Amino acid sequence: MMDVEDTGLEALHSATLKSEWYRIVGLVVLLCALLGYAVARGVVVGQFRLLWVQTVVLLLVVAHEIYLLRAVQKELRHEQEIPAAMWAVNVLVESQLPTFALFLLLASAWMNPYQVLVAPAMAVYFLFTILSTLRLSPGLTIFSGLMSALGYLALTFYIDEKFRGSRAALGAFPLSIYVVYACLIFSAGIIAAVVAWQIQGYVRAALREAELDSKLKAVNHDLEIARSIQQGLLPTQAPRMDDFELAGWNKPADQTGGDYFDWQTLPDGRVAISLADATGHGIGPALVSSSCRAYSRAGLVAGAEKNGFLDRLNRLLENDLSANQFVTFVVVFLDPVTSMVKVLSAGHGPILWYHHAQEQIESLAAQGIPLGMIAGVSYEQGTEGQLDPGDILVLITDGFYEWENPEGEEFGLARLEAVIKESRHLSAEQIIEALRAAVMSFCRGTRQMDDLTAVVLKRRPTAS
Repeated sequence: MMDVEDTGLEALHSATLKSEWYRIVGLVVLLCALLGYAVARGVVVGQFRLLWVQTVVLLLVVAHEIYLLRAVQKELRHEQEIPAAMWAVNVLVESQLPTFALFLLLASAWMNPYQVLVAPAMAVYFLFTILSTLRLSPGLTIFSGLMSALGYLALTFYIDEKFRGSRAALGAFPLSIYVVYACLIFSAGIIAAVVAWQIQGYVRAALREAELDSKLKAVNHDLEIARSIQQGLLPTQAPRMDDFELAGWNKPADQTGGDYFDWQTLPDGRVAISLADATGHGIGPALVSSSCRAYSRAGLVAGAEKNGFLDRLNRLLENDLSANQFVTFVVVFLDPVTSMVKVLSAGHGPILWYHHAQEQIESLAAQGIPLGMIAGVSYEQGTEGQLDPGDILVLITDGFYEWENPEGEEFGLARLEAVIKESRHLSAEQIIEALRAAVMSFCRGTRQMDDLTAVVLKRRPTAS
């Protein structure tokens, strides 16, 4: 028990105590059976003096085991700790039970003294040694084997000393034979200790696996909560606009991701449509993107767009992010009345503008580096223009066009633009679905390595 406690694993210590509890219960049942057998045999044979001695000794041992059993139960309930001395005493008591049984055989005169030393009752030594493996303590198991071997040797020397003159007549083996038997008993203790050590290792591994599984489930539970919170921050319904369709979609590579999209109606009636992509994917980038969203929404409501919106947003994020973190960000300001748009991009691309009249796609340039990289940089005023009937503005993250198929080929911008042209007659939501279907078909089941986010703004071909 002491060497198990040294591992510092509470779960392993508890498992060891439970194993000891079962061992003691099994031993008590065995002792009670032996007691019943001894009483029955004593009555039949009529050796009541030996019967009295057997009964008292076995009852004392049973009482000792029951006392230890109660102590184990209390330690399992964390009510007390069993002292190391009690385990040593228990080993001494149990290891000498086979020796006591052989002494009783010697006293009963059912066989000659040297026959006692090779009687089948010797097997009890090995039975107790096997049971000692349930202690899951190699040290105590070796100690048990050693005490058993010493008990057998003590009985051997006692018999040899008492009956030395009658050795030949009693058919005694050379003394070295009995020493070999003692060595076999001790060897059984060593083998049992190795088995106990192996079992302890398996138990420790199983407990670690169970603990890791429990922690993994807790982490996954927390990540699912984070995912639900993050997904809950995404807009579910676009603002009602007579001449425009607006749709967005997001699928993180893990439970949480570094992408987000958003839209909000500003006090002056315009609609601000934003999309961001924080470096990486997972819980860290998710926190970064959540901070970016909060700063962005607060800045837009306060009218920061009119006075260096990206400059202020960059300053705020630069204070929060580490050196290897940044966010690409794009925001589109749409005036539903005039159909005018203004596009601000901090290192984000592609921003694809499909011009219906020319049936061409224009890729808009960014106005500066991603947010959070360098404090104090200034961003340009952005790109302005008017969405004509049938025009489409697509904001998308690199997870789409960088997704590779089994041959290692990326989906690419050319295919992306081709899908937009082919689906130009569809609604904004259907265009996103067409992009999803195209990239999934191209990649043919390869793992999604990055977050996917797309926003589509489309002016209806004819004004309503």
